[in-house]
Amino acid sequence: MVRECYIPYLHLEMHFLKCANESSRSIRAQVDRVKVEFELEVKISNSLARESASSNDAMAIFLALQSPEVEVIGLTTIYGNVYTTLATRNALHLLEIAGRTDIPVAEGSHVTITKGTKLRIADFVHGTDGLGNQNFPPPKGKPIELSAADFLIQQASCYPGKVTVVALGPLTNIALAIQSDPHFVKNIQQIVVLGGAFAVNGNVNPAAEANIFGDPDAADVVFTSGADVLAVGINVTHQVFFTDADRDKLAESNGKYAQYLCKILDVYYSYHHVAYSTKGVYLHDPTALLAAVTPSLITFTEGVVRVQTTGITRGLTLFYNKQKRFGEVTEWSDKPSVKVAVTVDAPAVINLVMERLTNS
Repeated sequence: MVRECYIPYLHLEMHFLKCANESSRSIRAQVDRVKVEFELEVKISNSLARESASSNDAMAIFLALQSPEVEVIGLTTIYGNVYTTLATRNALHLLEIAGRTDIPVAEGSHVTITKGTKLRIADFVHGTDGLGNQNFPPPKGKPIELSAADFLIQQASCYPGKVTVVALGPLTNIALAIQSDPHFVKNIQQIVVLGGAFAVNGNVNPAAEANIFGDPDAADVVFTSGADVLAVGINVTHQVFFTDADRDKLAESNGKYAQYLCKILDVYYSYHHVAYSTKGVYLHDPTALLAAVTPSLITFTEGVVRVQTTGITRGLTLFYNKQKRFGEVTEWSDKPSVKVAVTVDAPAVINLVMERLTNS
């Protein structure tokens, strides 16, 4: 178990203070400073992020780096849109583009939590390289020696109650951290999960959303861990639509990040045109990131979430609202509640994305 603090940066003292008013069913937050980690996911409070390093992840990472409310303290990587090794390379590349090579990158698991090696890699969504088939040169940087799970444990231990993880990929690394360190659940401030399809069809098949489908066993571990979890599913992210006209506005700006993103988004737009017959794309990762940065953008409900791990509905997220007391003991009995996002202020999300990327 990792206990020694690895500090490649100095200004990590941040606070994420939630107001007590729950009657509105929305999260209201006063943010002094927030740390974010992306696995390429993101932690906020001390921000750590987890990600599978795709064009959508790139937008979320640049958005986090442009958000004064948060401090990104690390990126951890995971398979999903590409394999983990390529996700690590892409994370290092994006930090070089951003001029933020001071932020550490920890490489994540190459297999599922049950040691599964048959991974679903959605390279048809963002390109075989995850970044729009641009074939960028290899980054100069290297990942740190700690694994993603150990890095998560370390940061949560160093800054108990002050680190939020924004998880933008399958939840393998976080589940490994939960299983490895009994204190991790209490040390972490919040885990914001991009994942799930609550009362809507999935995007892998009618039952499952991609990040949960990638490692449903890990997702079930996270949802039942007792951590403060906020799930931002595609029932919410499909409310946030970035049109062709929005991309044109990005292209017309002088923003460094805006110009970079316009280069890599063609494959993602083409996928949406074919798969959804739309003239635009869904902003999954940026929406989850902003739910952590500016919690008032979303409303949520609370209840128990379990994940189907086998069969035709593998990856299905099942929500129990606790309004009925069942006579029998069920797989939901005595499980802790999590928050599930229900609505989002989509115009505000689009405005923040445009403002922060065009002014980069």
